[in-house]
Amino acid sequence: MEIQVWITYVVTVLVLMSTPGPSQLLMLSNSIGSGFRRSIYTATGDLTANFFQMVIAALGLATVIANSQHFFTIVKWGGVAYLLYLGMKLLLSSPGNSIEQQGQQRSKSSLYWQGFITSAANPKAVVFFAALFPQFINPESGLLMQFVVLSSTYLIMDGVFLCCYGKFAESIAHRLHGNMKHQLDRMSGIFLVLAAVLLGNKEVS
Repeated sequence: MEIQVWITYVVTVLVLMSTPGPSQLLMLSNSIGSGFRRSIYTATGDLTANFFQMVIAALGLATVIANSQHFFTIVKWGGVAYLLYLGMKLLLSSPGNSIEQQGQQRSKSSLYWQGFITSAANPKAVVFFAALFPQFINPESGLLMQFVVLSSTYLIMDGVFLCCYGKFAESIAHRLHGNMKHQLDRMSGIFLVLAAVLLGNKEVS
């Protein structure tokens, strides 16, 4: 892959990632409650789902998946309901039952699957990758190596973005205590509700 093509791809991905989505809001919420280091499991779950979506797109199954509207409608709304449940649980929590205390009880596998489910519930991700990658692939060169370059670049960039969101949220959480800390807990719940709204607005067809 030519360096000019790769740079254009990087700029394109940067533009696409400039607006936070459900996964970024989930990262903010989990970093507030569980700390940045534990929220990395959330980022890992998100990136794992992205990788599977890229592989499916590369295998040429995007058209089949795009036509499976009923299945992906169920998956999408299941993800929306899950995020709403988590968000409302935080919004309705009492000051004596802070997100920090809940975060200590939240397992690494739970944080991982939150990230995975939120990303996997995006009904258009596979179609998105199937539309994005061909714009930067030269059919006369090795397709496998180009796929590796494009997918790894995207995953690394997405991982950096998620970590920046997580580190920022953790730094804010560390500066707040008492009643202000509980208000930040409520904000964490709002992030999850907003993530659910964004996911719900993503059309399947």
